[in-house]
Amino acid sequence: MRLALASFAALIAATPALSAPLDTAAIDRAAAEILKTTQVPSASIAVVEDGRIVYSKAYGQQGPGKPAVTGARYPIASISKQITATAILMLADEGKLSLDDKVSKWLPDLTDADKITVAQVLSHTSGYRDYWPQDFSFAAMEHPVTPAEILDRWAKAPLDFAPGSQWQYSNTGYVIAGRIVEKVSGEPLVPFLSKRVFQPLAMKSAVDADTGMTAADAVPHMRYALGPVRVEKPAAPGWLFAAGELAMTADDLARWDIGMIDAKLLSPAGYKAQQTPVTLTDGKSSGYGLGIEIGEVDGHRMLEHGGEAVGFLSENRVYPDDKAAIVVMVNGDFGNAQTAIADRIEAQLFPQADKTARARKVFDMLRAGKIDRSLFTVNGNYYFTPTAIADYRASLAPLGQPTGIRQRSAKLRGGFTAEAYTVTYPGRTLTIVLRAEPGANGKIEQFTVYPAG
Repeated sequence: MRLALASFAALIAATPALSAPLDTAAIDRAAAEILKTTQVPSASIAVVEDGRIVYSKAYGQQGPGKPAVTGARYPIASISKQITATAILMLADEGKLSLDDKVSKWLPDLTDADKITVAQVLSHTSGYRDYWPQDFSFAAMEHPVTPAEILDRWAKAPLDFAPGSQWQYSNTGYVIAGRIVEKVSGEPLVPFLSKRVFQPLAMKSAVDADTGMTAADAVPHMRYALGPVRVEKPAAPGWLFAAGELAMTADDLARWDIGMIDAKLLSPAGYKAQQTPVTLTDGKSSGYGLGIEIGEVDGHRMLEHGGEAVGFLSENRVYPDDKAAIVVMVNGDFGNAQTAIADRIEAQLFPQADKTARARKVFDMLRAGKIDRSLFTVNGNYYFTPTAIADYRASLAPLGQPTGIRQRSAKLRGGFTAEAYTVTYPGRTLTIVLRAEPGANGKIEQFTVYPAG
């Protein structure tokens, strides 16, 4: 993968600046409200501004009868992938491998290993079938497993697609990446990461979640539908490996983010490779780099990844050009409290980016069975008949207060803005489609709500 740096530098120079000071009391209120609504037992957060941790706090109960503390570890699950990818990139910086190398150089017995590059493994474009697409631990996860056993079962099966032609999330690819790190470095993965990543970044709490968690750390929880919240049994050792085996405090994940912001571990070309969306063979962008999802928030570049382990969820957002980051970890694998809390913090960091006010206002009116017709065009008012308003109230009011509303997309269509929003509730997600005349005060042509597909 050969990468130029000019456009990258131009993007950084053009990025808007951060806004107002952090309202920590508002974060506390949001976290308490979201944990109460979702019934997720605890959350641990860290916020980075100006390249340093400016706020760190834990909320709720990290285990039965145990108030949450900031020193507790939570598994970061798939956020580990960006750390595994960094290990590969460090070895590439040292000339010990290339992103263009074929997997067959180290693992020749895997399916089409002579056709698949290291970069394709890291970018989820290899075609290797994901061994854990479920959002729960499946039957085999009752028993310990080795990376070799995972690869024997899933990476020797036929590919799901031709390498480079599609993007499809694959934990299997990261098991391959972890084995490549071990073969090239001559060390087990976690000791390599400890020496080369955790120690330089002062990440003192980082451990292998299979072996390093203690009674002082967060306890996993689950929930069946809207039933009681229960303590969850973790998967047997070995199932996460390089795809998601790390656990740490929120502060230490924030230290990882600061290392990325300050470019402490990789060459400029290495970070460029990691933070550039990979292009598919049809010329379309995958929206994903090497272990990191690439996006933006109102012109601010964002590097994002979530994590899901049995009984845990996590969210990590880095705004490298603003020297800012948000870390949220929770000990429930339901409710999406981590995303809702991160959204509320993000709206503080970038107030201009919270474009949900109008959607929230109309949604709240419809939940209450009311409508302000001055906000709507003739066609918008035509749609909202008394029957429509009654049905909106009858179907939305029983759901209670949503945990969050997030704008998913905004574009133009037929002379109107075409905006899509995701509304989250514990165990349920809705979609809002809002179309309006252009401009801040443009009248609304369409406001419809659907179950999320």
